Amino acid sequence: MSIGVSDHEAELPMHTHSQGQLVMALRGGVMCRAEGGLWMVPRGSGVWVPGSMPHSNQVTANGRICLLFVDPDAQGLPDHCCTLSLTPMVIEMIQHLATLPLETSAEDVHTQMIAEVILGELRRMKVAAYHLPIPDDPTLSLIANRLIQAPDDRASIAGWAARVAMSERSLARLVVRKTGMTFGRWRQQLQIVLALQKLSAGATVQSVALDLGYESVSAFVSMFKAAMGKPPARYIADHAGA
Repeated sequence: MSIGVSDHEAELPMHTHSQGQLVMALRGGVMCRAEGGLWMVPRGSGVWVPGSMPHSNQVTANGRICLLFVDPDAQGLPDHCCTLSLTPMVIEMIQHLATLPLETSAEDVHTQMIAEVILGELRRMKVAAYHLPIPDDPTLSLIANRLIQAPDDRASIAGWAARVAMSERSLARLVVRKTGMTFGRWRQQLQIVLALQKLSAGATVQSVALDLGYESVSAFVSMFKAAMGKPPARYIADHAGA
């Protein structure tokens, strides 16, 4: 197990490594893109990326992240990308490891004990709903990428079907078959992921609502609360204190 901490607004392009990686947001947030979709990591959460899986990380302007690398022979960790809700204890232990001198040996008994506890806890962590599935389907990849670039595009499923030269029914069936969601739910999940990215970077609720194409702030707040259980400002404030 090894660890690193970084402060920057940057995107690390698609890359891979043999070790598994936990990307933890200490401040701000980070968005990870890998096979199958996007994962958003607000403070208090981490995205797990299995070893040898190509992925990219984009950190928000105010972001500070911690990268925990896990040996590929570690057992019991997910074999797919997922966002994990980290407990305060796990966060503190990972931050403690980050303060140890670089020359600290992995054979050090104290370090080994902390690493084993962290791994045991990660195996028990709950998966959080910060994921947007982007199937390996050219039509849905096209729609997803266009919505990421222009999230204020409020075209209906009928409008999107016309753009991709499909019937509305065929597109609706394709989305459900590939994502397990209706088109409306899939687009809402994209809005949640993008909203978390913008809010974690310090954007106001009003500006996020406008960026996502909502006619009113209250409509955006209602959508966010229904999906996440709390209004956006409260949600981000609670995670900022995680």
